[in-house]
Amino acid sequence: MAGHSHWAKVKRAKGATDVKRGALFSKLAKEITVATRLGGGDPGFNPRLRTAIAAARAESMPVDNIDRAIKKGTGELEGGGSIEEITYEGYGPGGIALMVETQTDNKNRTAAEIRHLFSKHGGNLGGSNSVAWMFRRRGVFLLENANSDAALEATLDAGADDVRPAGDNSTEVVCPPDRFDAVDKALRAKNLAPTASRFIYEPENPAPCPDPETSAKVLALIGELDDHDDVQNVWPSCDLR
Repeated sequence: MAGHSHWAKVKRAKGATDVKRGALFSKLAKEITVATRLGGGDPGFNPRLRTAIAAARAESMPVDNIDRAIKKGTGELEGGGSIEEITYEGYGPGGIALMVETQTDNKNRTAAEIRHLFSKHGGNLGGSNSVAWMFRRRGVFLLENANSDAALEATLDAGADDVRPAGDNSTEVVCPPDRFDAVDKALRAKNLAPTASRFIYEPENPAPCPDPETSAKVLALIGELDDHDDVQNVWPSCDLR
């Protein structure tokens, strides 16, 4: 019986891992499809798509899945045009503001489910600009083992407005969203290809970190939001680490 129990546990664990991996692949595929629809199917001319593909490859997503997601975005396969990008705003426990980025093919279902999660954890979903005014949208590039002065020199004229340390010999280059493509090209022209890049919501004035009990409640809400199939990113108004 001990052997049977052991393999049963392994099977259950593998099943859970497979489910999580499937959910991750679904999110990555949505991002590839949306990026393709908005910027075209050539990653050489579409930095958002290039980033999405790199993220998918880092998670060992099969090439066929990536190609299928791109074809949905270009219209060669059905399904890409029905995915919408919707950002929800709300307050979690302790009044911590949250921006929740989603990609969905059924906005009514997603809105109801996101509202339920906020309510379940003692928060409340707000209307448009209820918390967005606390954040600013930024493009961020991660460089590993790069000289920060070289990164600043390479990107200043392209529109970067901040270069900052990111720990472990890494550097972040930050820019407004409309300069994302220009900064990406400027970095690559100087052989400073980013390890990763993405858009973020950054709090204008980060809120003080709440007490441990409240932080745990906010993190529980963020955890359930992250697990939702339609949620791509969750951005809080304070650093909960």
